[in-house]
Amino acid sequence: MKYAVLLFFAVLLLTVAGCRKHVKNSTSSMPENAILIDVRSAEEFNSGHLPGSFNIPHTEIAEKISRVAPDKSTPLYLYCRSGRRVGIAMEALKEIGYSDMHNLGGLEDAAGKLKLEPVKTSN
Repeated sequence: MKYAVLLFFAVLLLTVAGCRKHVKNSTSSMPENAILIDVRSAEEFNSGHLPGSFNIPHTEIAEKISRVAPDKSTPLYLYCRSGRRVGIAMEALKEIGYSDMHNLGGLEDAAGKLKLEPVKTSN
């Protein structure tokens, strides 16, 4: 059991590192250690999202952010459908001590700013 847990975390870390590398290589406007977060619902995320982004709905951001960004000074780049939910998520993150957050607006705005093409999750 102990080894299974260690293996799980090793795979998780490699996945996160791979996502960060992909985002970094695709975008010159984000720092290497930045994390891209889609704060829409899982259904919206699956219908199209930016490559390398993590899906953490804005209603769950305070509880789940430490799984992908334990360091509260990590640059966080957030997007949703219009930018409104990002504002809500940023307020929640600010309340728990995160300090480097960027509102990319909606999916299309974020894709344009970062020069990325949205992808769909295959079900």
